[in-house]
Amino acid sequence: MAKIVILGAGVMGSAFSLPLSDAGQQVRLVGTHLDRAWIEAIRRDGVHPKLNATLPENVVPFTYDQLGEALGDNTDLIVLGVSSPGVDWAIRQLGPLLKKPIPILMLTKGLLARDNRLHILPDVVCDGLAEYGVKGVPVGAVGGPCLARELAVRHDCCVVITYRDQTLLDWVLSLVNVPYYHTQSSTDIIGVEACAALKNFYALAITYPRGLSEKIRKANNEAQLYSLESGLFTLVMTEMRYMVKFLGGTDATVDGWAGSGDLYGTCQIGRNGRMGRLLGFGLPYKETKAKYMPDDTVEGADVALTIGATVEYLIEHRHLDGSLLPLTRTIIAAICHDHPMEIPWIQVRNYKNKEYTRM
Repeated sequence: MAKIVILGAGVMGSAFSLPLSDAGQQVRLVGTHLDRAWIEAIRRDGVHPKLNATLPENVVPFTYDQLGEALGDNTDLIVLGVSSPGVDWAIRQLGPLLKKPIPILMLTKGLLARDNRLHILPDVVCDGLAEYGVKGVPVGAVGGPCLARELAVRHDCCVVITYRDQTLLDWVLSLVNVPYYHTQSSTDIIGVEACAALKNFYALAITYPRGLSEKIRKANNEAQLYSLESGLFTLVMTEMRYMVKFLGGTDATVDGWAGSGDLYGTCQIGRNGRMGRLLGFGLPYKETKAKYMPDDTVEGADVALTIGATVEYLIEHRHLDGSLLPLTRTIIAAICHDHPMEIPWIQVRNYKNKEYTRM
């Protein structure tokens, strides 16, 4: 039995407690400062109010100010289930408490832009904890098409778990060895993490035709634009492959569960798909967000706002070939510069399938 501490009692952090608990691990679920009401609800009746699911009885809830108590002296694994903007907060909470390197597994998805470079979040966490004197913390991640509400009721889910070290990776896989949680392993941590962030970003473009078709139907009673959505999915896969290889990942990761699989799932349901659909009606992003999704975290938009300026810098200085990224540039223009979302058909038609290599 391993002792696991999950920091972040949101939907995915809480849902992840099920395969851990069902596999026989001891799980302590620690809410952030934003999760207190959920922790109190779990303590009261065992039900997570946002998930509308009952957590296993042996999942013990803690508030964020009890993190030290939850960690104790013998924690084997820390799982980060905070949002991407909460990663710095998590580092500040864990840094003063950790006395030794404890493996970390990240459910958090995102990229960080710093010094005109793009960084995966596991490296950000490792470097951040090192500033507190806790050096060499092995940080891995979970990617792939897994929805929290499906996991919370033990539906079959497909995930990729990644660490750079295969021995550690095999041990973590053993902690979630239950029939409904189907895992693949990968040592391509850059590729898995880049896909995990970029699929949210690119879903904004793929689902754009849904709103556009609704707008057209209201005016002309036209059919839904399935052909356009399918075509955009194919273009996105090409751009995602290019971006992941630029960062240091592999084609195999993009073509697997972490890339195409997760992208497909994200486009079917969720906040990124909803935002893409709303942008299809022609409103600018800021107005759309304020009017229709004021309290929702839209991960794809957060990724755009985080990396947009850096991607533009890399294109301007020819580290990235902008002619290979027409949809990437369109999404950045829509989210970062509040331009109406429009498919850049001239650029797409002139697009050439150039050979590209990792830079």
